[in-house]
Amino acid sequence: MKSTSDNPAPQPRVVRRHRLSTRAWHWLNVAAVFTCLMSGLTIFNAHPHLYWGQYGANPDTPWLRIGATNDKQGFLRIGDFEIATTGVLGSWQKDGRTQTRAFPHWATLPSNYSLAAGRKWHFLGAWVLGIAGALYLVWSLLNRHLWHDVVPRRAELEPRHIWQDVKNHARLRLPKGEAAARYNVLQKLAYLSVLVVLLPLIVLTGLTMSPTMDAAWPWLLDLFGGRQSARSIHFLAAFALVLFILVHLAMVVLAGPVNEIRSMITGRFRLPSENGPPEKTP
Repeated sequence: MKSTSDNPAPQPRVVRRHRLSTRAWHWLNVAAVFTCLMSGLTIFNAHPHLYWGQYGANPDTPWLRIGATNDKQGFLRIGDFEIATTGVLGSWQKDGRTQTRAFPHWATLPSNYSLAAGRKWHFLGAWVLGIAGALYLVWSLLNRHLWHDVVPRRAELEPRHIWQDVKNHARLRLPKGEAAARYNVLQKLAYLSVLVVLLPLIVLTGLTMSPTMDAAWPWLLDLFGGRQSARSIHFLAAFALVLFILVHLAMVVLAGPVNEIRSMITGRFRLPSENGPPEKTP
C-alpha cells in the first residue's frame, strides 16, 4: 500500500495577474483619491450646505445640510428629514473641547481647518488623478487591457449570468482556481462604472465649479444645470466612490488580503485551491 507521502497534495500555482501599468496606476490612484476626498471635506466644511440650480447661499434652502444646533448637537438634514449625528458629524470632541464643523478633524486634510490649504491639497490630488487616469486609459486601450480584462463580454451580460454571480457573492462563494485570476462580471461592471462614469463625472463637475473654466467652457453650466447643481453632483459622486472603496476593501479581506495585496504590488497571484479555502501565505 502506498503511503500518503507518495501522493503529495498539489502545490498552489502562482500566476501573473496585474500588469505593471495597472499596479502603478492603482497605488497612485489610492494616494490621489484619498487626498481629494479628505481635502474635499475640508472645503465642504467652509459651507456645509448643498443646493440645486445656479445659486446657493446662507439665506437659501439647501437640500442637504450638516451642522450643529445652538447647544452644539450635531445633525444631518436632507430635505425635511433630520437625524442626530453628535459625535460623528456636525459636533464632535477634540482635545476635550466640542468642535462644531461638519466633518471631524481625522477625516479632513489638513486636520486643522484651513480652506486655503484644503484647496491646495485638493488641486494637487485632482491633477495627479486626472493626468494618471488619462495616461492609464490611453495605455489600457493600446495594450487592450481594458477590452480584454474589464469590458464584459456579451455572454456575461445575460441576466441569468449576472444573477448567478450576485448569488455567489451573497453566499461568499468566491471564485477558485483559474477563475480567481480573472475579473467576474460584477467586478467588471463596478470597475467600468468607476472608470467611465464616476471619475469623469467628478472631474467635469469639479471643472464646472471653477469660474475660469465656466468662462472658457460655458456649456459645462448648461450640462449640469448650474454651479450649485454641479457641486451637489460632485459630492454625490464622491460619496459613491467611497462606497465603492468600502465594498472593494471588504472583498479584498474576504478573498485573502495577503494574496490580493501582494498581487497588486508584485503582480504575482496565488490561485486559491478549488478543493478548499484560499491558501494562507506567510
